Amino acid sequence: MSPVCEPTSQRVALLIQYVGSEFHGWQRQPHHRTVQEEIEEAIAHFRGKPPVTLHGAGRTDAGVHAAAQVAHFDVAGPIPAQKWAAILNDRLPSDVLIRASAPVPPTWHARFSALWRRYRYTLYTDPQPNLFIKPFSWHYYAPLRASLIQAALDPLVGYHNLAAFQRSGSARAHSWVEIHAAECYEQQPLVQLEIQASGFLYGMVRLLVGMLVEVGRGMRSPENFTELWVNQQRDQVKYAAPAKGLCLLSIGYPESPFPPDVQFDPSYISHDPKKDR
Repeated sequence: MSPVCEPTSQRVALLIQYVGSEFHGWQRQPHHRTVQEEIEEAIAHFRGKPPVTLHGAGRTDAGVHAAAQVAHFDVAGPIPAQKWAAILNDRLPSDVLIRASAPVPPTWHARFSALWRRYRYTLYTDPQPNLFIKPFSWHYYAPLRASLIQAALDPLVGYHNLAAFQRSGSARAHSWVEIHAAECYEQQPLVQLEIQASGFLYGMVRLLVGMLVEVGRGMRSPENFTELWVNQQRDQVKYAAPAKGLCLLSIGYPESPFPPDVQFDPSYISHDPKKDR
């Protein structure tokens, strides 16, 4: 009798979108609904035992959305990597979508192979509320000057110690961050900020936005904002912007496993930052 051959394990990368409103963040946690758990359970429905661990490129907080989160898992069996997206979407709830799935080498890692992450924060400044924008933005009632916010963002580009914008409880060994780009643009009544960096501190973007709205209102000068983080004045950072305005927009790799046409941005605004400014 011929020996039975065990199926070869393969590493599968997923491009994931989710509305974070009803999730307690990305990472699996006891007694809380998380994105990681939903997808792992969907995989387990088809894969069975042993359970599969999903490794994400970043850990979004409770209420934060993702347009292009990336994760990977290892699995043995006959299902081609490209088929996992459609298979999982049939099992996942309506607030999670697998945009694409692809095979990757066994040494590829969703987190450690990434070169950068890009986040977008959206503020809605019209006095009248809007039900269709509400889940994805901070309804900030006062007008904001994008030019002032941009002036405050410009000095952030580079490699800096941003301890002033790190929430307590972080396990990170240091507070140095390399920011590649920081942009503010507006198409009223929306004001949006995008920040791209090699990595982010715990709670960094929401703390940044919480202070930058003071700059946009003229309550704090761009120069004062810069002094705040250069001098690591964490005690001056009083509050964080709400989670619902934050979206993980994209993640960069030396060679993306996904074709360009699936790097979809579900924003309700199409923009050219240089033109808008």
